Amino acid sequence: MSWVFWGSVAVLFYTYCGYPAWLWLRGCFRSWPIRSGDCAPFVSIVMVVRNEAAVIERKLRNLLALNYPSDGREIIVVSDASTDSTNDILRSYLKEPSVKVLFFSEPRGKAAGLNDAVGIAGGKVVVFTDARQAIEDNALELLVRSFADPDVGCASGELMLGDQPAGQNVRGMGLYWRVEKMVRELESRSGSVIGATGALYAVRRELVVPLPPNTILDDVYIPMQVARQGGRVIFVPRAHAWDTADQGREREFSRKVRTLAGNYQLLELAPWLLRSENPLRFEFISHKLLRLAAPFALTGALVSSIVLPQPFYRLASLLQLAFYLLSLLAVLKLARGPLARVADAAGTFVVLNSAAVVAFVKFITGRRVAWVR
Repeated sequence: MSWVFWGSVAVLFYTYCGYPAWLWLRGCFRSWPIRSGDCAPFVSIVMVVRNEAAVIERKLRNLLALNYPSDGREIIVVSDASTDSTNDILRSYLKEPSVKVLFFSEPRGKAAGLNDAVGIAGGKVVVFTDARQAIEDNALELLVRSFADPDVGCASGELMLGDQPAGQNVRGMGLYWRVEKMVRELESRSGSVIGATGALYAVRRELVVPLPPNTILDDVYIPMQVARQGGRVIFVPRAHAWDTADQGREREFSRKVRTLAGNYQLLELAPWLLRSENPLRFEFISHKLLRLAAPFALTGALVSSIVLPQPFYRLASLLQLAFYLLSLLAVLKLARGPLARVADAAGTFVVLNSAAVVAFVKFITGRRVAWVR
């Protein structure tokens, strides 16, 4: 059983420490700077909404107020069978010359809606966004400046969790996002990012490929297709989109299950991701797939350390149990003082890996995770 323990530890160490360290070393020896500059092509901002009456007007005002020439952009919104007042709000904005809306009475899913929006997009650059997040005034300009570099095919913004005036949340899920963004910055510094921030990313129009029906992770599928065509996928950390840090425990868990299930779906939709034709195959496996294996490695490390009789493994099992107890305190909101921050990090780690297990079960049982608002 000792090989199970050490094999599990090796997978976990590489996933969360080894891969970022390798990226850092690669950046030291093979930096690939971005040649950004004056670049202001006509852009098409696209999004698909369903029953977003609570936020859609705020989002449209946000997009119309972005620091970008008003005659240099268009906004295309697809309403996917909205049944609340979303359509009424959208119709009131049709007076804006730059706003176009496609209304559908039957639900078709986000992927189909994005395909329709891109199909009528007139911009040289297509910007993808969602209804809930607020985009900073200069974010669009910062993204588009990256396309002055002919190697860049996709530019991803940065999702900030928290309130824009107060600053970013650094606890729990906020801490997870900070670690994730560190990895993306390291990938971008010397190569390409694996995926983009769904709340805000831009792609050269000629590199946007149609999404297969019911695609969950357009923000991974499209960037990986850009890389497959020879374009570079970069991360622009100053291009901010802001979102609420706490969407509620149940909603956040469901969102994470959907995202992780989307990684499994990618292997069905694009098996070439694991073949040599994927120029980012090593990074894709290290960044995406090994995280799906992490909960099974955690289980292997715990079970094997409990079974093995040597004092070292007994100590290892006690430390692991203490970690899970700490995460339980965070979930039950019982941790106080300085311990609370550590407990939040432990709780987030355990919840995310629990979501990966649920996503795996849904995948092997054929229970599809559909797009909802």
